Amino acid sequence: MNQNTWQDFNDAEQQQGFDLIPKGALVKVRMTIKPGGHDDPAQGWTGGYATESFDTGSVYLACEFVVLEGPFAKRKLWSNIGLQSRKGPAWGQMGRSMIRGILNSSRNVSPQDNSPQAATARRINGFADLDGIEFLARVDVEKDAKGENRNVVKLAVEPDHKDYAALMGMVPKVPSGGSSAAPAQANPSHATTQRPAATGKPAWAQ
Repeated sequence: MNQNTWQDFNDAEQQQGFDLIPKGALVKVRMTIKPGGHDDPAQGWTGGYATESFDTGSVYLACEFVVLEGPFAKRKLWSNIGLQSRKGPAWGQMGRSMIRGILNSSRNVSPQDNSPQAATARRINGFADLDGIEFLARVDVEKDAKGENRNVVKLAVEPDHKDYAALMGMVPKVPSGGSSAAPAQANPSHATTQRPAATGKPAWAQ
């Protein structure tokens, strides 16, 4: 490194601005949980993942979200997922809704899907299953303790969203029978004259 590196800063890279990610932006994130050491086995809170607030006595997961791709790649956001509040059940219910959305988003389960497979996908063995999970998040903006705006994650984007498949890098699910009917109708004469469909191939593929 040139000895003038720490005297002449003309060739130093310009500072990178940290403008807020626009409210409502959809980003694929990886969530990690900062362990707080608060366990309550009766609630299923084990592994030291939960955090208890000294000020309010509320219990939450302290989460960090790293944007994985796109124009905001490598940016970090922080949010807490509520588990319990002395003020009542609302905060914990919001936290459970958030985790349900995260599981739906990560495991490609429609929020309306009530099949046994979907029910299994919405279960975890413990908070360790959420540490490192990847899903599609909607960025929000709120004020921090100093009154400054900051980015947070309050909502997981689920597979029923129109942009979900593209942003998660998935091939959209084609409705069954939607595409197979077209080729058969394109040449209806084959359907009647060629009956050896026992080969398993449709008429247009013979």
